[in-house]
Amino acid sequence: MSEAAPFVDIQNLQVCFTGGRKPVQAVGGVDLQVKRGEVVALIGESGSGKSVTLRSLLRLHPPRRTVMGGSVRVGGHDVLAMAPGALADYRGKVASMIFQEPLLALDPVYSVGAQIVESIRRHEPVSQAEAHKRALELFERVRIPSPERRLAAYPHEMSGGMRQRAMIALALACRPQLLLADEPTTALDATVQIQVLLLLRELQRELGLAVIFVTHDIGAAVEVADRIAVMYAGRIVEEGTARELIRAPRHPYTMALLHSRAHGALAKGSRLQTIGGSPPDLSALPAGCAFAERCPMALDVCRSTRPEVVHLSGSHRARCLRTADTVATT
Repeated sequence: MSEAAPFVDIQNLQVCFTGGRKPVQAVGGVDLQVKRGEVVALIGESGSGKSVTLRSLLRLHPPRRTVMGGSVRVGGHDVLAMAPGALADYRGKVASMIFQEPLLALDPVYSVGAQIVESIRRHEPVSQAEAHKRALELFERVRIPSPERRLAAYPHEMSGGMRQRAMIALALACRPQLLLADEPTTALDATVQIQVLLLLRELQRELGLAVIFVTHDIGAAVEVADRIAVMYAGRIVEEGTARELIRAPRHPYTMALLHSRAHGALAKGSRLQTIGGSPPDLSALPAGCAFAERCPMALDVCRSTRPEVVHLSGSHRARCLRTADTVATT
């Protein structure tokens, strides 16, 4: 792999779940690249395909009920073609995940320290004492108070913020090169959310990690991300630097997300704008643009023609027929 090549290279990723009455096309052709040391945020409403995309990088979907297509390469590894043994070595060592709810992700019958020690020893030939020492160092790095005592604690004995920090320590235990964060601050109060976001950004810069951060909060995305990719109905509809998407959004869905958040310019007592309607049924997607029925700018052609990607600048692109028309006339 050349030095200029992206560390994560996703091409035309498709994920279809077949366990229900109808196949559900949860991800329908995602292209995404992430460089070493870069943070990319995936944002969008619930059900837009963010977490499904993220979990595809570790192949965490049930294999008997999931059909995956396209290409996923991480650090030169062809993730979709990996045999079970190679996949087990890859998880944790090359790519690791911070889950949304650590109380469900951590094993309740083992202490948090024991789980970190086990993970280290699974991937590296070190002694129990060496692994314990590294676990203690990780707890200190993520600023868990009384780290020695906390290592012996069970997940239910820790607060939500402490559990999330322990989850981050576990994800970093085997020195991965790619960190996947699946809405890691959703279950936390606002003050703790900010602390965890700042900690993640600090650790990412210190360790030079590539990070993909999933969130529905565009404010959180701006805090941590170099680039933002907006997802809707299983596709990326706009992508660019955080500055480009905040200052010059070009897809109506991105604009609607920005307008529907509280901000300093909002007058006291005024109502927040909302996005009317509901996301489409992923088992019966429309022929045209999936956002057309909710879009105030939609034309008749939007309901019959699926939009292709329009490149607006070196890093900014959007998938919208109206964006294409605007670019063509400016």
